[in-house]
Amino acid sequence: MSQTVVKVLSGEQAMVDFGRQLGKSIAAPMLIFLKGDLGAGKTTLCRGILGAFGHKGPVKSPTYTLVEPYQLGCGGLVYHFDLYRLGDPEELEFIGIRDYLAEGGCCLVEWPERGAGMFPLPDLEIVITAVVDGRRLSITGNTSKGETVLASLLEPG
Repeated sequence: MSQTVVKVLSGEQAMVDFGRQLGKSIAAPMLIFLKGDLGAGKTTLCRGILGAFGHKGPVKSPTYTLVEPYQLGCGGLVYHFDLYRLGDPEELEFIGIRDYLAEGGCCLVEWPERGAGMFPLPDLEIVITAVVDGRRLSITGNTSKGETVLASLLEPG
């Protein structure tokens, strides 16, 4: 079922703009994995996605708290996870990962490999890599919901 779309973006604003475009196609509940090296742009992409949901404030990576909830004016919930400092995947049980996933919101998960075995298959998986002219995003839809988002990215305009 997996289908992949590749985008190359140049600059921080392009990453935010693409995040907004992506966010407009996301319908909760949705699980999105964001993979890439430190500084690749995962949190910048999250800022754009949250902007599409109406968030106006700053977006910082929840490196020390592991999760930052956003209750948005449209009544939606977005949970931004950063698992970089997670010592053991089992720690996710202590923060109530199953509850977050069951709430019906959108979960954006940076460093999901650190929580291996604790998550279901993500609807979308975004891998960000540095290239000479910016960042290369490989976006894979693993579910029908994820593939619907991918299809919207391929539409003109």
